[in-house]
Amino acid sequence: MKNTRYSLIIFVTVIAIFSLFSCEKDLNVEPNDAQSELDFLNNPDNATQLVNGVYNKLLDYNMYSFSWIGITSITSDDADKGSSPGDTGSDKNKLDNLDFQSNLISFNDTWNGRFDGVYRANNALYYLNQLNIDGALKTRLIGETKFLRALFYFDLVRCFGGVPLVTEKIDINDIETVNNIVYKRRTKQDTYHQIELDLLDAIDKLPVQNSPENIGRATKGAAQAMLAKAYLYQEKWQDAFDMSGSVISSGQYSLMLNYADVWKEIGENKSESIFEVQATLGKGIRDYTNVQGPRGTPDLGWGFNTPSLSLVNSYESGDIRKNASIMFVPSVLWDGFIALVTWNNPRYNYKAYQSSISESWNGDKGETAKNLRVLKYSDILLIRAEAAFKLGNVSEAISKVNIIRNRVGLPNRTSLTLQQLYNERRWEMAMEHDRWFDIVRTGQAHSAMAADGKNFMVGVNELFPIPQDQIIQSGNRLSQNPGY
Repeated sequence: MKNTRYSLIIFVTVIAIFSLFSCEKDLNVEPNDAQSELDFLNNPDNATQLVNGVYNKLLDYNMYSFSWIGITSITSDDADKGSSPGDTGSDKNKLDNLDFQSNLISFNDTWNGRFDGVYRANNALYYLNQLNIDGALKTRLIGETKFLRALFYFDLVRCFGGVPLVTEKIDINDIETVNNIVYKRRTKQDTYHQIELDLLDAIDKLPVQNSPENIGRATKGAAQAMLAKAYLYQEKWQDAFDMSGSVISSGQYSLMLNYADVWKEIGENKSESIFEVQATLGKGIRDYTNVQGPRGTPDLGWGFNTPSLSLVNSYESGDIRKNASIMFVPSVLWDGFIALVTWNNPRYNYKAYQSSISESWNGDKGETAKNLRVLKYSDILLIRAEAAFKLGNVSEAISKVNIIRNRVGLPNRTSLTLQQLYNERRWEMAMEHDRWFDIVRTGQAHSAMAADGKNFMVGVNELFPIPQDQIIQSGNRLSQNPGY
């Protein structure tokens, strides 16, 4: 069973002084216990806790829970809304139908969650630079924070295109600065440039591997993997090829032998993991598993984000990734639990399943101890393959695809088309929150969604609308995306 060795919990006094947000259950300090800023800056033990506050944001409901599941998976041809017909999930029925409206809560949650993370990161960087602490520790913590800020911005740019670039601690009472920075959209190219700057600096500052007590924190490989992915999205093929190659040649990562184990507790922080959101009992990712747990009798969750027939029918015969990614009803699950026809839906996301029998469990479906995989080695192999193919190095692309296929017992490919490569990515990364972005960036979205009976509007739906609440708060300074 997983223990609580991951100490990524925000330090109470940091919250009191610098307005870093956290879960209320951690706040048990009386007001007269709050430190002064001078006391804080003179205590080097607080440095790690500053950065823990940035990591802690990853657990919040508006980060990787219902809204993120909706806009990254339910929108795509890999999944349907699920649950019961009458349960809209606030707006998940609209997302499923590609009815994107600027007032939908899912878009606002996604925006707020990431910019809250950016705010925390900027505060942490501001105070880290003032702390009188060991130089090596300061360097590493700055690298971790810049990695996290890049991660927040990578989600934002994929969803909304160019967004405001806030890279310093902002005084919210400085109206001129707020209007000129916080409420001013930058271009998509500007946003990716900032992501690259943060990740390149993080690569220089982060260790190749962490000590046991620091498992789960960002490493050099995590920053390199994120940068390779950012290059891929910009079609910087040579850069993506080289950076993914750096991750591969580091020797720090490898595929797990059993594909089905990757998303189980036994697969957490193992050889295939490059970066995961760390979750423990009582300090989990709020409602990630609950949103996707089977609905009915016995009730394991809300039943949303159910794998589509399109995904089911796409797999090659004999591909074990299908049954490892899709929970079919009825069936016997990997832990012996019986998936009964008294559940509402015929399929559920197997990768989101948290076993109450064979994994850490305390009865709280809202905060399970299930980590979320953000960057995996298989993703890097596929980035290398795609970049190689685009550069004309088809033999390298075939080589990396065959590593993926061999793991699941499929025969080697001796030739490769671009569509076959895209298919491999779909099967390998099914239900892992990349499919929508993949079909958009590769130009497959219109045809893929048409095959699923849905209308993708070319020139509009490549981006989500800027949330109307944000436009109003900005005094209409934030511009809306085309078509909304």
